[in-house]
Amino acid sequence: MSDVRLMTLDPGHFHAALVQKEMYPRVAPRVDVFAPLGPDLYEHLKRIDGFNRRAERPTSWDVEVHAGGNPLDRMLRDRPGNVVILSGRNRVKIDRILASVKNGLHVLADKPWILDIQHLPRLEAALAEAEQRNVVAYDIMTERFEVTSRVQRALVNDPAIFGDAERGSESEPAVYMESVHHLMKMVAGAPNIRPAWYFETAEQGEGLNDVGTHLVDLIQWTLFPDQAIDYRADVRVLSAQRWPTWISEADFRRVTNQPAFPPALSAAVKDGRLEYYCNTLVTYTLRGVHATLNVIWDWEPQAGAGDIHYASYRGTRARIDVRQTHADRYRPELYVIPADPASIEALLAAVQRRLPSLASEFPGVGVERRGGELHVAIPDALRLGHEAHFAQVARSFLDYLQDRSRLPAWERPNMLAKYYVTTKGTELARANPPREGERRAPR
Repeated sequence: MSDVRLMTLDPGHFHAALVQKEMYPRVAPRVDVFAPLGPDLYEHLKRIDGFNRRAERPTSWDVEVHAGGNPLDRMLRDRPGNVVILSGRNRVKIDRILASVKNGLHVLADKPWILDIQHLPRLEAALAEAEQRNVVAYDIMTERFEVTSRVQRALVNDPAIFGDAERGSESEPAVYMESVHHLMKMVAGAPNIRPAWYFETAEQGEGLNDVGTHLVDLIQWTLFPDQAIDYRADVRVLSAQRWPTWISEADFRRVTNQPAFPPALSAAVKDGRLEYYCNTLVTYTLRGVHATLNVIWDWEPQAGAGDIHYASYRGTRARIDVRQTHADRYRPELYVIPADPASIEALLAAVQRRLPSLASEFPGVGVERRGGELHVAIPDALRLGHEAHFAQVARSFLDYLQDRSRLPAWERPNMLAKYYVTTKGTELARANPPREGERRAPR
């Protein structure tokens, strides 16, 4: 008998559907969807239907649609399930999460949970309420399952390879991350149509609010694994700036299927183009380590490319980078660069000693010298891709449902620390004059 019954609430982002790209043991095939009748609901159902109809490993979801106004109230009244899936409509997300846990429902919610630093107490209340009621409220941190990030984390935490983390400075951070996402992209083999409200920053948030959540999470998870972060004592947001991506009306029609800019966006339309504030550069310290994040949204990727992630951690013995470049066919690749070029052979030996202990989790990972740096080779079999990571998150969530005591204690304070950085950084960026976009070449 299935003990988990899913309810999807107002799915405004394609991540809600990706949770259902696979079937799971103990999860009932029936999923109840509560949403207003409109394009968001249509696009969601179309994706689920595509998963059910695909030729290879089709799913067998049975979707019951509850269309109409006040979807949250109706879901809480009818309660055909015990787990709420939330993705999209970020402005009201924390209120929906809090209402769900207060009613004894588990929540699996996509980022971001909050957009404004004034809402941090609501986040804290939701997490405390979930703990008190013995339910699980969990955010979908897919990037923790990306194999290059996981191997990078293991090497950063090996003193024989990385040494100690450098402290860095505001101008020369010890950690630098750059994320380039694209507004027009393919998802599950089809063009990703975005709702018009997605381009309202008060509803969707800015770049740091959204993608920046993953980057902050990765830094905490990598530098201080399994440790609780206290944002009041451990975090200082130093500076932040933002700049827009300009979108023509023709491109807006292409990405939304809407005939024109809606009235809700009129204040941001200038000379026939939408001024969309979705890019942020922020610098902060985490337990004294300086980190800089550069969150960028471009229009469309180059041929053969997709979203791009660059992450660099600087230690006293080595710098450890994840890069995606044309030279590597835009695949994320892991490199280890010695702090002292003369030590590369000793560094190679240290990596070779470390890899056997990782073989059970990462079979087939090897290392090779490429000039003055080391390339950590990761087999294709370990590269599952972004969409597959949603199922991995869902499986972890389902494990916690079986036994909530297995949910790490550090998740709660680290959620608060993560959203403190993203909301405080966004607040600082809005207080500064807009700037031209900044691109930093991988070091």
